[in-house]
This record gives sequence, C-alpha cells and structure tokens, in this order.
Amino acid sequence: MRTFSDKVAIRRGVLRSLIPAPSPEPGSRPLPLPAALLLGWAALFLLYATVAVRRHTLLRTTGYDLGIFEQAVRAYSQFRAPIVPLRGDHFNLLGDHFHPALAVLAPLYRLWPSPLCLLLAQSALLALAVVPLARWALRELGRRPAHVIAVGYGLSWGIASAAAFDFHEVALAVPLLSFALEALGRRRFGPAVAWSAPLVLVKEDLGLTLAALGCYVAWKGPRRLGVVTAAAGLLASAVEIKLLLPAFNPAGGYAHGGNLAEDTHSSLLTTIAFAPLDALRPDIKAMTLILVFAPSALLALRSPLAILAVPTLAWRMLSQVGFHWGTSFHYSAVLMPIVLAGLIDTLRHWRGTDHPLAARHVRASLVTVLAVTLVMLPSFPLAQVAQRATWHTTPHIKAARSLLDRIPDGATVAASNRFVPQLTSRCEVVLFPAFPVDARLYEYDKTRLPRPTAEWIIHDRRAPEAWPYPSGHWPYPPEQQQAELAAAQEKYGYVRVARRDGITLLRLRHEDRP
Repeated sequence: MRTFSDKVAIRRGVLRSLIPAPSPEPGSRPLPLPAALLLGWAALFLLYATVAVRRHTLLRTTGYDLGIFEQAVRAYSQFRAPIVPLRGDHFNLLGDHFHPALAVLAPLYRLWPSPLCLLLAQSALLALAVVPLARWALRELGRRPAHVIAVGYGLSWGIASAAAFDFHEVALAVPLLSFALEALGRRRFGPAVAWSAPLVLVKEDLGLTLAALGCYVAWKGPRRLGVVTAAAGLLASAVEIKLLLPAFNPAGGYAHGGNLAEDTHSSLLTTIAFAPLDALRPDIKAMTLILVFAPSALLALRSPLAILAVPTLAWRMLSQVGFHWGTSFHYSAVLMPIVLAGLIDTLRHWRGTDHPLAARHVRASLVTVLAVTLVMLPSFPLAQVAQRATWHTTPHIKAARSLLDRIPDGATVAASNRFVPQLTSRCEVVLFPAFPVDARLYEYDKTRLPRPTAEWIIHDRRAPEAWPYPSGHWPYPPEQQQAELAAAQEKYGYVRVARRDGITLLRLRHEDRP
C-alpha cells in the first residue's frame, strides 16, 4: 500500500517531467554549479578584499604577520628558502610553523610583488570556501536555506576576523576543509580524504584535524580508509613538530612548544581529570567556545562533523597564550566551515525525518542562524566598511606615507610594526625595536636586544588605532620603544632626518655603518 509520502513523490515526478529547468530540490541529482554560487563567491571576495586593502591603506596591517609572510613568499618567488629577517638573522620560517604550502602563492607574487597580492589571495581563498558549503546546502535543503548558509558562513565572525587581520597560511586550509566537508556530507569518503590530505602542508597542527576527519570516516564509512587517514594525520603532525620544525629552527627546537599551559597538578591522573576545567578557565574560553558554534545557533554540536573542530579548540583552550582564547585574529577561521557544515548536516537529518514539525524546525533554525549572524556582525571587522573612519585618511597617515616615501628602494630598514608591510616589497626590513630569535615574544629585556644595524629607522610613537589592537604598543611598551629610539641616536650613530606627527625617521651615519 502506498503511503501519503509515496503519492507526493509520484506527483513530484510527474511535475518534473512537465516543467523544464526545475528549481533544485533536496535529494535531487547534482546540478552544474549555479551562477548564484559564483556571484556569492565574488561578493564575499569583494567584501573581504575591500576590508583588507583598506586596512592596509590605513596602516592597520602589521609586520607580524603580513610582513613575515610577504618575506617568505617573496623568497619562494625567487627560488630561495623562506629566510625571514623579521624573525631573525638567517631565520628559516619553516622553523616557526610548518607551512610549505605557501609556495603555491609564489607565482602570483612574482607577477605582482606586493603585500596586496597576499591580501587579495587570502580574500579569494576565504570566499571560495562558501561554494562547496552552499552547493551542499542547495542539494540537501533547497535554494533559500543555501542562501542562509552562504550568508552565515560569509559573515561569520571567524572568517571576518581572519580576513581583516593581515595574511596567514590558514587561508589555504579553509577551502580545503570546506570541500572535504561537502564530500563527507555526500558520503564520498575518498575525495574527502584527498581534499584534506594537503592540510599537513599548511600548518603542523592541522595533521590532528586530518586525524579527526579520519576518525569520522572510520565511524561513518570505510574503516580501513579512516584508520589509515587518522594514523597519517597523527604521524604527520608528530614528524613536523618533533623532527622538521626543530631541524629548520635556529634554536633547534619547536618554537611554540612552550605555549601549552604548564602542568600544575600533582599527577598525570589529576591532570587528565582537571583538563576539561582548565580548558574553560578563565571565563573568556567558555565564551569563545559558545561563540565558535553561535553561527550555527549551536546546532552544529548535534552533528558528528563537530569532531573535526576538537583539535583546534583543544590546543587553543589549553594554551597559556592569552590571545589564543579569544575571538580576535585568525585562529577561528578553520572552525567556521566545520560549524556551518555541522549545521547543514543537522538540518538535513531533521528534514529527512517523518516528524510533522520537522520542516518548521528547519525554518525556525535558519531564521535563528540569520538573526545571530546579523546581530554579531557589528562587533567584528566586516562592519568597518560602514564606518566613516574606514574611508577617511587622517593627517597622521599622510605624514607616515610622506616619510616612508623618503626611504629608497633596496634599503635596509628597521621599522615599527605597522610600517613594516608598507616596506617589505621593496626593502630589507626588520622590526624596531628588534627582539632576538631566542627571546620569548612580548617580553622586554633591554640587555638582550641587539643594536640596530639597518641603514634607516622609522618609528611611530602613537598606539595603533583600531582592531585588533584596542590599546597599547607591540612588541614592547611605549616607554621602552622610546628608550631604544633615543639609544639609536645617542649610542649607535643614527641622526634624525625628519619628524612629523610623532613619527621619527632616522638614518645611520655613513662612518657608523657596519
């Protein structure tokens, strides 16, 4: 006996045969990529690029990290090892984080040697991740839900924060994860593993994410493939952290090995027992965990795909570095595709049930997702496109540019953090004041600072004006920076060339050059 749903399915089949070019329905065969998806990618690319480029124009990009990555990609484009003077003399950046995948950007940079090349590439990569997510949602849920998913991802705070803060290697991981998640959702486990395998070349901790994906495959699909994938991910991270990174690092160790919080418990068992509490203290950690899943209205937590977020969340919450715990910078970018994929997976299962309220639950969930996205939007950097200050060039910025223009191409320069990426495409640049390779970040010890040797020094005593620096200077307190600037003139042979609006330009006397 035919059920009511059988009769409805038959009628739908008849209608499909009568109506040409039907709209996609859940469960239909894969369609060619709709123009709407390409338009969505283009719209997000323009949005991200506008924010990133304008921030660079306003001197809101930094040497740490845009300048660092530009020096690395510049070296790759010249067929050299990624030696990065900003990190220290003869410092190979593969000894900081393991990201040889950055070399794929070298051809683009060779054609256009500019920090804007990296910013636009990042914008394109982050925007690209919307395509597989929206395509999957289109197949499973229909057109309007796919639009909500696209908006939820494109305006999510994790992506917004990454798009607005310099350039980072994780931009390569975001679309890879997105395509892998779509393949997992369609039970195409081989392609999912293929898409995610390059993650181990993007950053050393992403081997753990690959291992988590392998666990999912072993649970939901071919067990052998899943086990092999999980083992490969764990092995890749172990080899990179224990062997490759120390081999490239001048100090012979893993530069970030001390980031995990120190063990204050009396035994291994108590350490394990208190790990969940340690991961939630201080309170900012719990708030970040909630905000990570907020773009899905917390519904991603109902999906097994959420397991892929565990490695990234674990190392961040167990870190002793405070900015790993919050919502600033780029650390949540790789989590956003996972969260939105979990949302699609949850809604798909709801829609596939016989519950009479299933369709209503799906609609209510999508409305909630859209509302949460719009409510959170003003608190994160994409909202800067609507702020008057974003489109106003201040006298301070004009003064800075006039002094930067006085530095000739090819010169060696020691520059304040925000001036570094304005110079890295045409000069040999280090940070001022510098800190040595073996120094811990954010600690000032003037007895360990090497004397400046660059031909030029350009320094800004004013604090950064906008996110992600709500106040203060970096990497040292302002009074210490002023002390180093004075020492350069009093002890090391630098003379003042110009000073405007708190910006000082010094040049080393010819007779004092090393």
